[in-house]
Amino acid sequence: MRVDKWLKVSRLIKRRETAKQLCDDGDVFINGKPAKAMSEIHAGDTLLLIMGKHRITAKVILVKPFAKKEEAKEMFEILTDEISSESGTTLN
Repeated sequence: MRVDKWLKVSRLIKRRETAKQLCDDGDVFINGKPAKAMSEIHAGDTLLLIMGKHRITAKVILVKPFAKKEEAKEMFEILTDEISSESGTTLN
C-alpha cells in the first residue's frame, strides 16, 4: 500500500493530501530512507514522520485498505514521540 494512503487510513495523518505533502517535502522516512507518497509500506517497517519540531517514530503493525477509528490504533505502535525545543533538547 502507498505510504500516503496508509498514513490516512491509520489516522496518523488526518488527510491524504497532507500525507502526500509531507512526503514531497522529505519529512517521511521508511526504514531510514526518504519516502515518496507512492512508496510502498509493509508490516514491520519503521516509519519516521517529521512535522515541524514534532518527530514521531512508529512501527507498522498492519497494512489494510480501510479501518474504523477503533481499528486504526492497531495498525501501528508508537516507538518515540518527541517535540524538540529551540535549544535543541527533546521533550517526551
